[in-house]
Amino acid sequence: MKQIPFALAGALALLYAVSGCSKPGAGLAPLATGTMAALKVTLHPSPAPATPFKDGAGVVHTLADFQGRVTLVNLWANWCPPCKAEIPSLATLAKAEAGQPFAIVPISVGKDADEVAGRVFIAAHPPLTFYTEPTYSLAFAFKPPAGDMPTTIIFDRHGMERARLPGGADWSSPQAKAVIDELLAEK
Repeated sequence: MKQIPFALAGALALLYAVSGCSKPGAGLAPLATGTMAALKVTLHPSPAPATPFKDGAGVVHTLADFQGRVTLVNLWANWCPPCKAEIPSLATLAKAEAGQPFAIVPISVGKDADEVAGRVFIAAHPPLTFYTEPTYSLAFAFKPPAGDMPTTIIFDRHGMERARLPGGADWSSPQAKAVIDELLAEK
């Protein structure tokens, strides 16, 4: 009689593990292929840092402002060729996901003339919005810190980091859209 509940518990544990529910990001890991091969799935999701940054009008924001949406944060700089190369693909992804609870937050770490040039560069790639945080405080507030440019960090609707991609990527690819769509499908 004691074996039945034990056997049932074992079967349920096996079913849970096989279904992928036992690991955060289990649905994202198989999507790290092609243009998303460098995607690092976050095994222990952590909340977005509360470090402030500004939009082009000088309004202060934090990543908490985007909670409720899947949020792709792209740390970039105008002086960084791979950063600039991927911005058009981010704009394409933003257009493809229009109407979804999804936000792309490109945050420039450039200062002075680079910040001004970055503002002009983002304006040429609608529907992206210009954000800036030139002190690098936000980049180092992530755990682990985002030291390389570009770095993209993806948060789920609850504001938890789910994946990051160091270096440039083609965000207009079907693989990138699949990563975002997987997170959009989660509740």
